[in-house]
Amino acid sequence: MNDGLGAIFGIVSGVAGATAGNPANQHTYVLLAGLSGMIASALSMGSGAYLAAKSEREIYMAEIAREREAIQMNGPEARELLSLYYQVKGLPEEDSQHMVEHIANDPEQLLRALASERLGTSEEALANPWVSAGSGALSTAVGAFIPVIPFFFLNGMTAVIAAAVVSLAAHFAVGAAKSLITVRSWWSSGFEMTAVGALEGAVTYGIGVLLGSVGGL
Repeated sequence: MNDGLGAIFGIVSGVAGATAGNPANQHTYVLLAGLSGMIASALSMGSGAYLAAKSEREIYMAEIAREREAIQMNGPEARELLSLYYQVKGLPEEDSQHMVEHIANDPEQLLRALASERLGTSEEALANPWVSAGSGALSTAVGAFIPVIPFFFLNGMTAVIAAAVVSLAAHFAVGAAKSLITVRSWWSSGFEMTAVGALEGAVTYGIGVLLGSVGGL
C-alpha cells in the first residue's frame, strides 16, 4: 500500500506541477497519469509478489529433493545431523537420539523434520503465489488511488492541495499502522512517513514545474 501511495503521489505531484500553467486540462492530465500509474503499479506489484512467492516455493522444493536424495544415500548421517540440531536447541543427547529414531520410522516425517531444521521453514509456511499476487495488487491499487481522488471533484490548485492533504494523511496512517508490528511509537512512525511523503511530493512537483516550463505545457 505504501509503494502505491508513494509512487502515485509522486506522479500526481509531478504532472500537477508540469501542467500548472494549463489549469483547464490539468485534472485530465493528472487523472490519466494517476490512473495509468495505479494500474501499472498494481500489476507490477502483483506480478512481482507472485513471482517471488513462486520462486521461494520452487527453491524450497528443490532443497527438499536434495534432502530426500541425501537421506536415501546416507540415512544414518541424516539422522545424526537431525539429532545434533535438537541438541543445539538444548535437548539432551540421549533424548534427541530417541526422538530422531522415532521420527525416522516415517521417512517422509524425517525428511520434513530435517528440511525444517536446515531451511528454517516448512511448506505450510510458504506464501501462496496467487494469494500474494492478489493481496499485493489490491493493496497497491488502494494506496495508489488515494492521491487521485480529489481530481475527480476539483480542479486547479485546489485539487493539488486536496491531493497533498489526503496523501499526507494516508502516509501518516500507514506509518502509524506499522507500529502495530514494530516497537516504535505510532506518532513517530507516522510522522516519519509523512515527512518522506512531503519531501517526495515537493521534489516531484518542483521537477514537474521545471519540465512544464521547458516543455511549454
